[in-house]
Amino acid sequence: MDVEIMVKGMNCSHCENAVKQAVEQLSGVSHIDAHLDSGRVKVSYNQEEITLEEICDVIEHQGYEVDR
Repeated sequence: MDVEIMVKGMNCSHCENAVKQAVEQLSGVSHIDAHLDSGRVKVSYNQEEITLEEICDVIEHQGYEVDR
């Protein structure tokens, strides 16, 4: 499944990389693309291995706000 998540608080390339690294380590995530300028994070994942809620929780655990 492909989803686009709006993330608030990414202010620099370090923020963008922190989100990418945290999400790409999750089992079931096959691709992530974060865009600092728009606040959009595009994620491709297998719904049988991980939920959107779990992905959003990991992003929030990194200190960013997810527009759910």
